[in-house]
Amino acid sequence: MTEIAVEATEVPAQLPNIRVAVLGAGKMGGILVQAFLKQNLFSADNVYATVAHAERAVALSTQWGVEVTTDNRAAAEQADLILLGVKPFQAIDVIEAIRPALTPKKTIVSFAASVKTSAIEEAAGLEIGVIRAMPNTPSALGAGAAALCRGRFVSDEQMELAKRIFETVGRSVVVEEKHMDAVTGLSGSGPAYIYIVIEALAEAGVKVGLPRDVATQLAAQTAFGAAKMVLETGYHPALLKDAVTTPAGCTVDGILELEEGGLRVTLIKAVMRATERAKQLAAG
Repeated sequence: MTEIAVEATEVPAQLPNIRVAVLGAGKMGGILVQAFLKQNLFSADNVYATVAHAERAVALSTQWGVEVTTDNRAAAEQADLILLGVKPFQAIDVIEAIRPALTPKKTIVSFAASVKTSAIEEAAGLEIGVIRAMPNTPSALGAGAAALCRGRFVSDEQMELAKRIFETVGRSVVVEEKHMDAVTGLSGSGPAYIYIVIEALAEAGVKVGLPRDVATQLAAQTAFGAAKMVLETGYHPALLKDAVTTPAGCTVDGILELEEGGLRVTLIKAVMRATERAKQLAAG
């Protein structure tokens, strides 16, 4: 994925007094670091990040203009807000390693898929606010979707901070933790499903004679516009679909092909399968 260009700004940060550490600035962690800097949410001097390899740390530190190291504990010691972006199987080990740096005044926001808030609380060994999040990759362009759930010791202020963080890079919703695996299957994995739909529409455009670049642009913009209509009008997708489908027109013939091909059921099954896989990961 192309890295976001982070430009220097003279505008004061929106949250200048909060120090944040992103432990595991890989794919999603890196997306969030860059988005925070681009949106000027935190002061660059108050952003710390970690990666697994020293060479990568040096390169990212130069690129982003923030402190990037391989030392999770040192980064956690300097932070008020700790974002946990490591792989799920690494999450508990990382929390146990940084335990000496944790205090009840700090907040942990974990986007390690399938790792429960209770497991992080237990590994931390104290009453610390733990928020579980499931963002997705369009956060890189400020068009992400994130679901958040709260652990036992999270205050309203901590929850509002987490919501503000993820609303900087898209939209956020608050759900009960029992729904987080479903979120993973829907919006966490969902961009991949939509890319397949866009790719298929573009291929269809080529099949009926359009140049590939034109077909791809039209397919992508159509998906974007349709999503924007749902979000900004608040209308049910079925109602918006009916508005496009004129009697005896072209669209209804296309919809009949989609229904015959099982697109609707296939997408439902994809979300169900991904949700089940998330539950398996949670169970170890």
